[in-house]
Amino acid sequence: MSSHIVVPVLISFAVSLVLGPVVIPFLRKLKMKQTERTDGVQSHLKKAGTPTMGGIIILASIVVTSLFYVKDYPKIIPVLFLTVAFGLIGFLDDYLKVVLKRSDGLFPMQKMALQIVVTAIFAFYIVKVAEIPLTMLVPFSGGYRWDIGWLAVPVLFVAVIGTVNGTNFTDGLDGLASSVTVLVATFFTVVAIGTRSGIEPITCAVVGALLGFLLFNVYPASVFMGDTGSLALGGFVAGTAYMMQMPLFIIIVGFIYLAEVASVILQVTYFKKTGGKRLFKMAPIHHHFELCGWSETRVVAVFSVITALLCLIALMGV
Repeated sequence: MSSHIVVPVLISFAVSLVLGPVVIPFLRKLKMKQTERTDGVQSHLKKAGTPTMGGIIILASIVVTSLFYVKDYPKIIPVLFLTVAFGLIGFLDDYLKVVLKRSDGLFPMQKMALQIVVTAIFAFYIVKVAEIPLTMLVPFSGGYRWDIGWLAVPVLFVAVIGTVNGTNFTDGLDGLASSVTVLVATFFTVVAIGTRSGIEPITCAVVGALLGFLLFNVYPASVFMGDTGSLALGGFVAGTAYMMQMPLFIIIVGFIYLAEVASVILQVTYFKKTGGKRLFKMAPIHHHFELCGWSETRVVAVFSVITALLCLIALMGV
């Protein structure tokens, strides 16, 4: 039992712990620095020198750990694919921004096209190769699985791409995306063990990788995960949920991701409709709370507590 649960946590924790002091100075040398918006939260301007792309540490830890288990646990392949593929899209985006100084990184259409291709490969794999039905376990239904027929495929695209971008928006404060996602990964680990789903090694690897990364990423962060990390984590959450037929549970445990992405959509829509008025002081929503006077650490603590409580509620609903 413990070999495929405790050990992957320890391996990936150790890998990220070892990689941190190696990768962070290297990123600093490459001048992979986070550029902060000058019109944003003023306290963030002091972060302008912090290296980004630390998601490489998370990705490497997950990949190294998964390679030990992939032979005995083939079901981790689609989750690993989605995590790594989205991580690579994020890496490309970060690389263009930071190294080639193209301030926008990938153009929105390029980013979306790549995300659609990756999602399509994943969808094909789980349906045709892994033969996982796209029926969705309904929370609190006592095990009822909802079959929405052919609509399940477009829903999968919306769920995967929505989760990935929600995680991306969540990554705006020191330790926020890492803290929230380590709780989500722990929730999926508990369910994976309980249902013997065969993907426990990768959910455990993510828990370990994030715990190690958090040591460098908590306030004041010495490294940011960048899109490399946030897109990879979004891919992991979506991939895991689909492998366990639990995409509906993302709405509960990933509530913070949803709130972040919804706040951006609402802000933009409201701004356009009212000719320049704002719904929130700033979007994504974590910046709104900062501008209301909350400290960065308080926002992270509150969002993490909310996620922890929602994960417990979701466990009751499994």
